Amino acid sequence: MNPRPTRPALVATSHGTSSPAGRRAVLGLVEAVRRRLPDVDVRDAYVDVQEPTPDDVVAELAGPAVVVPLLLAPGFHVRVDVARAASAPGCTAAPTLGPDDRLVGALVRRLLEAGAQDADVVVMASAGSSDPVAQACFEQVARDLSVAIGQVVPLGYVGGTGRPLDDVVADVRAQNADRRVVVSSLLMAPGFFHDRVSRCDVDVVSRPLLDADPADPRLVDLVVDRYATAVAAQGALTGTG
Repeated sequence: MNPRPTRPALVATSHGTSSPAGRRAVLGLVEAVRRRLPDVDVRDAYVDVQEPTPDDVVAELAGPAVVVPLLLAPGFHVRVDVARAASAPGCTAAPTLGPDDRLVGALVRRLLEAGAQDADVVVMASAGSSDPVAQACFEQVARDLSVAIGQVVPLGYVGGTGRPLDDVVADVRAQNADRRVVVSSLLMAPGFFHDRVSRCDVDVVSRPLLDADPADPRLVDLVVDRYATAVAAQGALTGTG
């Protein structure tokens, strides 16, 4: 009898947060991915604040694995933590979640849920990064959202380098005194950065991408596709059924 085919484990690696709501939101996405892939060992891991680390999870596994960053853009943690875990024998790393049209679709959904209207001015808020590749990724998502909603969406940051969100909002307010200012939150889950965004001088702030149960199916699809693409690219599938 031929052995049953095995599929690499999926190590869903997020940043980590001390926010209970943020932790529940991320685990909700991981659980949704687990339901979508019942024949895959799906584990959660964290690059900061929480445990286990992706290194710890990979070390526990008895076979190949794909480390899928539940992060919106490349940066320090992808270059260091994710890359280190994925360097173990039989392991590989998938790309980050952004940029991607499904991510933009989820952002549009959040704006609609927040009550955004055509007359509003939309600004995007990101946690930011000192990494130029990450900054380019955030800027691409802002351009994609601009196309999706039919208006230019300026980007502001609440961390890292780049133009501070407060400055971007001040400029928008000065140029559009009679219009509401709505922030599209390019953040994965509730926590420190979303709290900072919420304190901005704006009329409406959309919820983070994962601030809902169940998780947006677009984001589940995105994680599953990142995993499948990495498996195919590395030839890691050990059987064909």
